[in-house]
Amino acid sequence: MEKISVLACAMIMSTLSFGQEKPGMRVKRPVTTNKVYHLKKEILTPEKLWELGRVSAEGLSSDGKWLVYGVSNYAFGENKSEKNLYIIPIKGGEPVQFTQEEGGESVVQIKENGEVIYLFKSQLWSKPLTGGEAKQLTDLEGGLENVRLSPDGKHILFSRAVLVHPYHSKDKYGDLTKSDVYIYDDLDYRHWDTFNDGRFNHPFIATYDNGKIGEPLDILEGEPFYSPQAPFGGADDFSWTPDSKAVLYVCKKRFGKEYASSTNTDIYRYDIASKVTTNITEGMNGYDTHPVYSSNGQRLAWLSMKTDGYEADKNDIVVFDKTTTQRANLTAGWDGTVNSYIWSKDGRKIYFTAPVRGTVQLFEVELPKSFARNTLPKITQISEGEFDIAGIVGEIDGGLIVTSTTMTRAAEVYRYDFKKKALAAITKVNDGIYSHLAETKVEGRFTKASDGADLFSWVIYPPDFDPTKKYPTLLFCQGGPQSPTTLAYSYRWNFQLMASQGYIVILPNRRGMPGWGVKWNEDISKDWGGQPIRDYFSAIDDLAKEPYVDKERIGAVGASYGGYSVFMLAGVHEGRFKTFISHCGLFDMTSWYGTTEELFFANHDLGGPYWDKNNSKTYTDFNPITHIDKWNTPILIFQGGKDYRVPIGQGLAAFQAAQLKNIKSRLVYLPEENHWVLSGHNAMVWQREFFGWLKETL
Repeated sequence: MEKISVLACAMIMSTLSFGQEKPGMRVKRPVTTNKVYHLKKEILTPEKLWELGRVSAEGLSSDGKWLVYGVSNYAFGENKSEKNLYIIPIKGGEPVQFTQEEGGESVVQIKENGEVIYLFKSQLWSKPLTGGEAKQLTDLEGGLENVRLSPDGKHILFSRAVLVHPYHSKDKYGDLTKSDVYIYDDLDYRHWDTFNDGRFNHPFIATYDNGKIGEPLDILEGEPFYSPQAPFGGADDFSWTPDSKAVLYVCKKRFGKEYASSTNTDIYRYDIASKVTTNITEGMNGYDTHPVYSSNGQRLAWLSMKTDGYEADKNDIVVFDKTTTQRANLTAGWDGTVNSYIWSKDGRKIYFTAPVRGTVQLFEVELPKSFARNTLPKITQISEGEFDIAGIVGEIDGGLIVTSTTMTRAAEVYRYDFKKKALAAITKVNDGIYSHLAETKVEGRFTKASDGADLFSWVIYPPDFDPTKKYPTLLFCQGGPQSPTTLAYSYRWNFQLMASQGYIVILPNRRGMPGWGVKWNEDISKDWGGQPIRDYFSAIDDLAKEPYVDKERIGAVGASYGGYSVFMLAGVHEGRFKTFISHCGLFDMTSWYGTTEELFFANHDLGGPYWDKNNSKTYTDFNPITHIDKWNTPILIFQGGKDYRVPIGQGLAAFQAAQLKNIKSRLVYLPEENHWVLSGHNAMVWQREFFGWLKETL
């Protein structure tokens, strides 16, 4: 109903400033969103997008003076990426390339003496911060993954895959080496993009002496459990106790149907001397992850969700105090969900990131001196602005080192100053490319939803936007479904790229998105086809009232739940849209429930199985396939062949239905891709088909 500028958003929402400048609040960036160019600029293209360096913060020196970061560059002709490490002074200066060998390097530890320990080709290497020759430290057969060195340097913790069950015929029948058969008696037979071959990630401990590794001990020997978690767990699932006498590891000790139906990961403590394992989160039933000790070792923090089976539950910071043996949920009374955190150097605070009103910002929580008092700790939002804080690298004197993005700037590393409350760029990897690109305006907009709630959207406009002209417009439907639409930067669903091709793009923060309170986030569960779909209608109908929106040229696009949304909209949109694009969307909820792998997600968000009559609405009214009789609009369907989250039958069934109804439709099948598109060449095909379809149909 009302268009609101970035400045107006800040005035309306006292808890967040979308670009409003206040004393000490200016955001220092090489390119600002509101800059006006007088010279003709290039537009962003798919090819130019893949020229961007992808920046990763790897670590800080112990004195806080140096940053080690990685840059991955894509070689299009070879269809592969090359990552190298760089060093740059925190206070500013020119970067120095630290590694240049072919193959990616990842920092494991930066020691107090300036020695950088890093993983390269699955082995540990060492090199001084000041430069010099790299030295290979380890040569362990089978290599190393997810390495954590003990604080005293005498032990090493790492992971490797171990055969526990012979599900694959080659393992079950050793004489049939040319067979390729999988045999299962229970669920969890496949996950994400891989069939379970009976190998499980296990943590190993060994003695360590400057690269010499003793006999590794599998601390989950014979157990069919994953640690790190599958499929995306990493070194953050491991932690050493400060005295180096024990390790912590995250594991969901469930098997088969129980594993597929539960999110109850726990944090376990393994004592090296006694070989005794203790569950330190016993009785906590949801995800418990990311254990980290304070600097003095007296307190242990971790991230915790309350509800078993609810993967998008409120994520809280829980702290255990060794002295009092008490634990406290620091964020229990705060209406939000935590993304990530670090301890302050003095152990008195925890800094964390969280989605808030269309962005991701920095917060701090002050720890009480005693957990005996039943008082809520103070939580403060410490950053504001039109940007996302993608991650916290570490604390330095007077501030934090963070990674940050906007919708029109890929991730770089910044210093956040506590006093100035401002970001200052440290890395400027992509400045050269962005300096030649025409800018796309990003604007906040509020709409009244159908139930009267305030509905916020981001709107991205084409370069040189002229409000006297009319533009084709895209409604973007976010996946998740409990994923936020913030100022993150994507290399595929890139809204700057879409706008640069001449489209206005609107991104509603519909029901189900974190950053607007816990209830708003929860409201999508069991209501997939209800209020969230009406939120989409409210947002696009409101924007369509603007004279610069071509009402005859509106499309809807999205992936995963967003792809489901597109399939739903296709049956209920009543002529609003001229074209649709769905990537790995859910088309038939009944068959999807029978083939997806993480049943805890389906059980929580859909209500349970299709044979339970209490869930009938999910499988009828909120099932896109039941509205197929009303499909009459061109649709492009992307489907990954190795997508086991939304298996191949979903995309094929939707395409076949559209074809049999004589609707202009196209299937783009990516046989080697999963729920995402990871290959550069495949991603370029995706972009060309995406924009080619829009040119044909919009």
